[in-house]
Amino acid sequence: MCMKSEMTIDSDASHLIAETPAERRRRKVRDAIIAAAERVFAKEGAEGLSIRRLAEEIDYSPSAIYKYFSSKTELLTVLKEAFFEDLIAEIEMVKAREGQELAVCVRECITTYILTALKRPHHYAAAFSGTDEISDWMTEQSEDGTISYRTRAFDMLHELVTLCVENGVFREDLRIAAAAKSLWASMHGLAMLMVHLPAFGMKEMDDLPAMSAREFMDFHADLIARGLEA
Repeated sequence: MCMKSEMTIDSDASHLIAETPAERRRRKVRDAIIAAAERVFAKEGAEGLSIRRLAEEIDYSPSAIYKYFSSKTELLTVLKEAFFEDLIAEIEMVKAREGQELAVCVRECITTYILTALKRPHHYAAAFSGTDEISDWMTEQSEDGTISYRTRAFDMLHELVTLCVENGVFREDLRIAAAAKSLWASMHGLAMLMVHLPAFGMKEMDDLPAMSAREFMDFHADLIARGLEA
C-alpha cells in the first residue's frame, strides 16, 4: 500500500452485506429517484428541485417519493453525500496500490478527485450547492455519532498531509490544516474549470503544448505537490 502508517478512516462496508429481494427493490427505486434528482438539478438547479417536480420527472406520485425522502433538504443532502462517498471509494483504491511511493500517491489522489468530479459533473455541482459553511464540514457529526462522507473525505486529506509531513515527503514546517485546505482548493478549482470549460488546459499556448485532459490534470497535480515537498 502507498500509505506507510495506518489511516483512521475506514470505508463503509455495508454494501458487502447480502441484501434481501425487498431491500434490492428498495435500493433500485431509491437509486432511480436520486438519478432523477440529478437530472432535474442539472437542468434547473437547486431552486427547481422539489418533490413534486421530481415526481413529474420520474412518473412517481409525490407520496411514493416521500417514502424514501422526507424533504427536498434531505434529498439534496443525499446528493451531496453521494459524491463524497464515490470519492472516498476511489481514493481508497489509490491507497491500496501495492508498492506505490507516498509522493506518487499524493499526485494520484489529486488527479482522482478531479476525475471523480468530471465523471458526473452535475452530481459534483450538487455536492457544493446550498449555503453550508465549509467549517461545519470539518466537524460535522450526526446525533448518533456517525460522520458524514464529506467530513470523512476532508479527514482523509488532512491525514494524508499529516502522513506526508511525518515521513519527510512534505516540508516539516508545513501548517497541516492550511495545506489540506489549500490542496482541496486547488483540486476543486481545476475540477470546476474543467466542468465548465472541458477543453481547459488542452489548447496549445506559448510554451504549453497541446495536452489531453488527463495530461493536464497530471501536470497540475505534480505542480501542486512539488510546492509542498521537502
